[in-house]
Formats: sequence, structure tokens, C-alpha cells
Amino acid sequence: MSEGVELKELKRRMDGAIAAFKHDIASLRTGRASANVLDPVTVEAYGSRMPLNQVANIMVPEPRMLSVSVWDKTMVGAVDRAIRESNLGLNPIIDGQNLRIPLPELNEERRKSLVKVAHDYAEKSKVAVRHVRRDGMDGLKKAEKDGDIGQDESRAQSERVQKMTDEVISEIDRLLAEKEKEIMQV
Repeated sequence: MSEGVELKELKRRMDGAIAAFKHDIASLRTGRASANVLDPVTVEAYGSRMPLNQVANIMVPEPRMLSVSVWDKTMVGAVDRAIRESNLGLNPIIDGQNLRIPLPELNEERRKSLVKVAHDYAEKSKVAVRHVRRDGMDGLKKAEKDGDIGQDESRAQSERVQKMTDEVISEIDRLLAEKEKEIMQV
């Protein structure tokens, strides 16, 4: 068991937690339109549920408007229904094979609830990072117990794992602060 491979694997897993967090907060609606807002929407299509982006193009023609261009005109009604039932508070306007979706202003209460959701996503990601850290520390203890590495090497690697964990958690905090500022901006 080489130390570099293990640390690289831990770093890869921690980076995965950051990537998942970035994806989660990207779907939170801010004051500006973003195609990611519709990521959670799934459409009943061809006998199964499919992500909206697999049956239509999503564009942002204006800062407070989304445009969904449905590829199959028989799917327009299903796409409209899926967006309305998604609990995103959006009301599409059907225009032929396109749906125009005006994004309403976010009120103070909705902004605060979005910030709370962002904090929940951040906490979930931090827990995932701490699990990776724990796995790394357990591996080091086992390697030391089995005699694969000495106590000094184990301590040095533990410090590197802790430093890596601290860096990743501070990156999550930085991303959260950015998103919070973006959400609260009127």
C-alpha cells in the first residue's frame, strides 16, 4: 500500500463531494435565470420518466425568462405538466412547440428558504468529506497496526489527511458563501 495512491484516492473522493455540492447548489434558483433550475424536472415520456433536458432544449433568452423548446410536439403537454407539478413555482406559457417560463421575483421569505437549503447541501457535503477522512484515518491505523508503516509515518500521513480535509471543507464554505450572496442579492 503506497502512501501516494491512498492520499490521491482520498483527494479524489473529497473532490467528488465538492463536485456534488456544486451540482446541488447550481440548481438553486437565484435572481437570474439559469437552465439548471429545471434540472430536477422529469417528464413522463415514451413510457418512462426522463430528465427534461432529454426531451427538450433549455435556453435563457432573458435574465428572468427560460425558454424550453420541445423536440417532439406531442410532448408539449407532458413537459408543461411536469414543470407545473415540479414544486418550483413556475408557470409555463405554451407557444407552439416552445414553452416560455417567466421567473418571478424571489421574495425575502423564499430567498431565506433557499439559503437554508444551500446550508443543508453544504452540511451533507461536509459529512461526506468527514466520512472520507475517517476512512483514511482508519486505513492508517490499520496499516500502522499491521506494521506496514511506522508510527511517525502514520502521524505524518494523518496530518496530511487532516490538512486535505480542512482545505476541502473551507472550499465548501467558500462556495456556500458565494451562493448565499448570490441568492440574497436583490
